[in-house]
Amino acid sequence: MVIVSTLLEEDRSKSREEIAHEANKSTASVFRIVTETLQKREVVAKWVPHQLSEEQKAARKRIAEELLQRYKAEGEQFLNRIVAINETWIRDFEPQLKSQSSQRKHATSPHPKKCRCQQSKVKLMMIMAYDKNGVTATDRVPPGSTVTAAYYREFLQDVLRPKIRQKMSAIFTAGIFILYDNMRPHASGAV
Repeated sequence: MVIVSTLLEEDRSKSREEIAHEANKSTASVFRIVTETLQKREVVAKWVPHQLSEEQKAARKRIAEELLQRYKAEGEQFLNRIVAINETWIRDFEPQLKSQSSQRKHATSPHPKKCRCQQSKVKLMMIMAYDKNGVTATDRVPPGSTVTAAYYREFLQDVLRPKIRQKMSAIFTAGIFILYDNMRPHASGAV
């Protein structure tokens, strides 16, 4: 047990097989020692896009607390005024569903064949704006283009604003809260 514990302390990512080999024990014995005697379990690290500094964590906490206070004060009306915006990469192809390729055939007819669709090498950037009721506006960024501050500003003025006026006219005058991340195009003065 001491050998297994020492080996785990040296490198917590060692496999049971590696520990069993180094400790000259069976993998079943190592498993029992690790789980029952040492009471350890295997967990996988959670993936995060990047590490936040203490200052960034504090800013996020402060903003979350402000939003919570606004919700407590205004209730559902506050949630109705939020529009979130996000960008994502999409592939430009539409695979045929299995149900779409089904056919009626005679018992003696050969089975229909369907080729596997290859994903398109063309990836497009899609901007999506959504509120609590679903998608409000979308925009496909033209291939070869990037989302600059000018492009993002045009999206806000020419695409999102008319859609918000159309769908949310009652609350448009009260003000809309737009949530987006701190990417450079989003945080520019022009936006």
